[in-house]
Amino acid sequence: MKEIYIIRHGETNFNKEGIVQGKGIDADLNDTGEKQAELFWQYYKDVPFEKIYTSTLKRTWQTVDKFIKSGIKWEKLFGLDELDWGVWEGREKNEELIGAFRAMLQSWENGDYSNHFEDGESVQDVFDRLEKPKELLETRKEEQKILVCMHGRSMRVFLCLLTGAPLSKMTDFPHRNTVLYRLSYEDGKFSIIDFNDTRHLDTVK
Repeated sequence: MKEIYIIRHGETNFNKEGIVQGKGIDADLNDTGEKQAELFWQYYKDVPFEKIYTSTLKRTWQTVDKFIKSGIKWEKLFGLDELDWGVWEGREKNEELIGAFRAMLQSWENGDYSNHFEDGESVQDVFDRLEKPKELLETRKEEQKILVCMHGRSMRVFLCLLTGAPLSKMTDFPHRNTVLYRLSYEDGKFSIIDFNDTRHLDTVK
């Protein structure tokens, strides 16, 4: 049985300040994010991972930096990048933004997966580019324990893709920074073993 550990990156200042941060923002972890990454490392450093996959954005590989430096093979995949929020990238929260996002999220929940902001991506776009990472998880038989670090929205889309849930159910997957979803892959099927696991963060103040 193959096991896949999928986590969201640690906190950035954009997360902390409520600024829109998608594929177009390549932010560093802040102090809290670095603490979250350290706690995840301390809790899971003895898991014999054979491969690490991250997005192309540095907040993901900074989160799993100690695993990478321990010598585990690492590959960056464009398909794991966060959704591109288009014209809203880097914008601070205000009434206009909140209204626009509420309407967009509602349209996705209603099944309009191709809807997107100007110059941005739809959740269908993200779903389609996640097909390649899914294929790698399925076909690389030599990789039995895998660590994947990605982003809040793209992680929710990926979990829908892997488990067969409709994209309208994305919000069923909580996505706190460094939250873990542990999955098994056996007989052609992905199954969630640990759901919304944040036990490693129990000591964070």
